[in-house]
Amino acid sequence: MAGKSIEPPVIVIDSREQRPYDFPGAIVKGIPSGDYSLLGFENQVAVERKSKEDAYASLGAGRVRFEKELERLSKLDYAAIVIESTLEEFLEAPAFTRMNPKAAVNSIIAWSVKYRVCVFFAGNRRLGRNLTLRLLEKFWKYNREESSCS
Repeated sequence: MAGKSIEPPVIVIDSREQRPYDFPGAIVKGIPSGDYSLLGFENQVAVERKSKEDAYASLGAGRVRFEKELERLSKLDYAAIVIESTLEEFLEAPAFTRMNPKAAVNSIIAWSVKYRVCVFFAGNRRLGRNLTLRLLEKFWKYNREESSCS
């Protein structure tokens, strides 16, 4: 008896994402929170992608807007922020900011606890893409059965 084949998850890329990762079969549409989610799970899971420069901008001038985004992410079953930098590289602030790198890291740590959002320093863009894919795949693996009976 042949086993039932399982369809892979469909990744949703937010239509506002400026530099989207390339995921085969992904669709682009507006999602409530984050840059990436899964079709049918848009209100349950999200991954927010940040380059090092984006992260510093969000911690500085974009702080109020970013905290509102974190508030939305905190209401999901699972949310993560993937930063395309190592922690060591992140501790070297971009030229455009006067923010103290240690203060930036402390804000990230505080927000990850306050808003229950996992933060990953992925190392670079390629690893950030792979990490985002794995996070979404794992969410789908552990949550698809629950939603299939809804």
